[in-house]
Amino acid sequence: MALLYKADPVRGEQWKALFAEHAPDIEWRAWPDIGNPADIDYLAAWQAPDDLEALLPNLKVLFALSAGVDQLELGRLPAGLPLVRLLDPGITRGMCEYASFAVLSLHRDMLRYRQQQTARCWQAHLLQPASRRRIGIMGLGTQARQILATLQPLGFALSGWARSVHQVPGVDCYAGDEQLPAFLGQCDILLCVLPLTEQTQGILDDTLFRQLPQGAALINMGRGGHLVESDLLAALDCGQLSGAVIDVLQQEPAPADHPFWHHPKILLTPHIAAMTQPESAFGVLLENIRRHQRGEPMVGEIDPTRGY
Repeated sequence: MALLYKADPVRGEQWKALFAEHAPDIEWRAWPDIGNPADIDYLAAWQAPDDLEALLPNLKVLFALSAGVDQLELGRLPAGLPLVRLLDPGITRGMCEYASFAVLSLHRDMLRYRQQQTARCWQAHLLQPASRRRIGIMGLGTQARQILATLQPLGFALSGWARSVHQVPGVDCYAGDEQLPAFLGQCDILLCVLPLTEQTQGILDDTLFRQLPQGAALINMGRGGHLVESDLLAALDCGQLSGAVIDVLQQEPAPADHPFWHHPKILLTPHIAAMTQPESAFGVLLENIRRHQRGEPMVGEIDPTRGY
């Protein structure tokens, strides 16, 4: 039995050591040194190689080394091949840390204070109590719920929206296209952690921004494909939005001439909201392999018709 790893080679050495110590019965192979392709039962990858079916004829499961799978072209995967996303608790903790930092940065007006520091301007501005700041999250999956739980003790008014109905204690929940305008109309800070699907591609656009209260702010921790970047620039420049924290872009890394680099109302980070950590992710991956070997359902298996 063999597992093929196709992702960051530095972290690959950590994965290799963990498998050697805790699962010596699973042979570890690292791309591109795949050996005999017929031996490979499992593929753990950020992106799958082309012609997967021909390359790995006996592949039983594709494990995505990420919380989402939009980087994979689902239509090109072999029919019936199980695809499992990685529910790494380390990713969730990282997302909660980043969300807290981003929300508090916007809540406490840190983009304006950063500009004042550059201009050597010492000026205080009125502080808005957290209880009067309305935070809305698009997406109500596992990560979003943990983010909401992290923000709750700070006293913010919290709401969430998803395509289907959810109930989250202490959170006003909205569902579906018909409730989206009401949700947006009461968001002072909008945070996106939606999965990227055909339905959510480009959802953060001019039409959506115009439904937010004037002066609202945006945090995108989902995928670059959610955001229409030119529409964000227009909304910031006309004052409809007051600021944005952006961790993901349409093109990564950002080219040198990207307008986000120097925009005074944008805080740009290089897709670092959360990263897969072998120490916390290993147990999750190994347990799913064991589940598959026992014929049990795996945790995090993707519905290919929904994309998540």
